[in-house]
Amino acid sequence: MKEKTHKKRIFSGIQPTNNLTLGNYLGALKNWSLLQHDYDSLFCIVDLHSLTAIKAQESLLENTLLTAATYLASGIDAKLSTLFVQSHVKEHTELSWILTTIASMGELSRMTQFKSKTGDSGENAKAGLFCYPVLMAADILAYQTNLVPVGDDQRQHIELTRDLALRFNTLKKKDVFTIPDGFYPKLGARVMDLQNPESKMSKSAENPKGSLFLVDTDKQIMKKVKSAVTDSGTEVTPHYEKISAGLKNLFSIEAALTNRALEEVHHQYVGIQYGKVKESCGEVIISCLAPLRTKVEEYLNDKGELINILNIGAKKAQSLAQHTLGEVKKSLNLLP
Repeated sequence: MKEKTHKKRIFSGIQPTNNLTLGNYLGALKNWSLLQHDYDSLFCIVDLHSLTAIKAQESLLENTLLTAATYLASGIDAKLSTLFVQSHVKEHTELSWILTTIASMGELSRMTQFKSKTGDSGENAKAGLFCYPVLMAADILAYQTNLVPVGDDQRQHIELTRDLALRFNTLKKKDVFTIPDGFYPKLGARVMDLQNPESKMSKSAENPKGSLFLVDTDKQIMKKVKSAVTDSGTEVTPHYEKISAGLKNLFSIEAALTNRALEEVHHQYVGIQYGKVKESCGEVIISCLAPLRTKVEEYLNDKGELINILNIGAKKAQSLAQHTLGEVKKSLNLLP
């Protein structure tokens, strides 16, 4: 039996690996801060997912607090939303194991992200990386989530989550899980790498010059934007379809940051030299990220309060997850 709420529920999370990027802000955090006013919102720092990257473990504690501070600095209100750390709610891993009993090897091996990180054979891949999508499904289903705000690259994982929920409900002949839908923002959902605009901006990119990190200084931001790959042209053409992926990326970033239409931003730069375009775009990014960076530092200066917020959030989240897990165990005839 699903718990009833007055508002539809949303759940999403980010791994605390490395520093968060502009892509994380535009594709997730900025949208979360808006959605929290209309939905019962849970925002998680998914630290257990980070364990699949061995190097990430070295700075996991520090990055977890940094991620929490960034959530709050981005407008996530602890009074409106439940903000917590994944490993603080043990029900995630327990439900994950239960879901692995109905997930197939075939569907997990077909996950695009798994194949991209391990190759087609995946013979040397860690089991944790293989089962990563099942844990993600548990994260979502534990809270009877209605809507999952994620980037385009997570569509396949959301579909798997829906499949597992439907499969479990069908097997048990009752609606144990809510079937979640993905929420994909139309603009800013997929910010591309400045040096390789055919690839998504990443926290773990081999070339850090392609990623704009939220902790970057004004000088670092401007330097990266000015060195962004464009094309061999010199000024912006009025024909949008002829514009390079690099320029389109810059226009998309500015449009998302300023809440304007992409067409409006493009029209603004028609006939302008690339150098001026980059400088102007860099100034827009700095004007948006500098205040955010200051707020992050303020939250990190009071780690005690930051941890207190996370602990309060974990208690709220656990109460919800326990209810779901109780229904799951009952449907499986596990001894109470």
